[in-house]
Amino acid sequence: MNRLLAFVLGFLLLAPVCAGAQVQQQPALPPGIQAFPSLWHIKGEQGEVYLLGSVHVLPPRVHWRSPPITRALSRSDVYVFEVPQDDSAMAELSGLIQVKGFLPPGETLRGQLHARALADFDAAVAASGLPPAQLERARPWLAALQMTFAQIAKLNFAPDNGVDAILMKEAAQKREPMRYLETVADQFAVLAPDDRALELEEFESSLKDLRDMAGEIEPMVRAWSTGNQAKLDELINGDLKDFPQARKQLLDDRNKRWVPQIQAMLKEKHVFFITVGAGHLTGPNGVPALLRQAGYKVSGP
Repeated sequence: MNRLLAFVLGFLLLAPVCAGAQVQQQPALPPGIQAFPSLWHIKGEQGEVYLLGSVHVLPPRVHWRSPPITRALSRSDVYVFEVPQDDSAMAELSGLIQVKGFLPPGETLRGQLHARALADFDAAVAASGLPPAQLERARPWLAALQMTFAQIAKLNFAPDNGVDAILMKEAAQKREPMRYLETVADQFAVLAPDDRALELEEFESSLKDLRDMAGEIEPMVRAWSTGNQAKLDELINGDLKDFPQARKQLLDDRNKRWVPQIQAMLKEKHVFFITVGAGHLTGPNGVPALLRQAGYKVSGP
């Protein structure tokens, strides 16, 4: 998966902001999938933690509540997510997009591109179904986000079907305590880079993938639904080996910042159910592996 698309698909927070495109849906994966995603369990000094990897956008009626997940949810009394999605968070996000999401007056996205990328750009815009005028003043990172979620909507995937969104809604309805590993500003800083030349380079390299989001996301959902951690790691994180600094920023550094927070939770008299993007839990630098390295017994894959 292209590095920029890995960024885009990895961020739950931005999904509701960019998922409003009106497009004709064409279901990809059949509805009613029975999924068995991986679940980890860690027991600490006083507390316990369950770790579930989420795909942030899913087709409707994906049945992912396996017996182990159902039992874990019934035992948990605190729910933990990557970042809040309440009205205050959405307002903060909208403000950040207004400041960092658009090109200066007089500049256009197409005008930023090298000649070699123009055909791929036009094809990607056409595949998204978005009017070109909607993307004209968007910075490359925001345009990639908008085109990605437009294609996801065409495939009948939606952030409302994502595991995080469902559990967050249920926790709010039950008035269960919720905590977050990051802030809105934390996630936004990773997605919207300050290096404009690098941003453009990554956008141009993502254009071919933006023409076929089904080919990017469907294998990822299938691997997640069968608990195939090796395949999931390959699909989500494999291409990032060619971008070591990007992998460090997107995954490794964030995982390392989360581990002390989880260690602190394990000292509390609570059972925590933590839901984060599936890419954070796979491989030798994933959160479960880091907790094992810290001396904890982690049951699971």
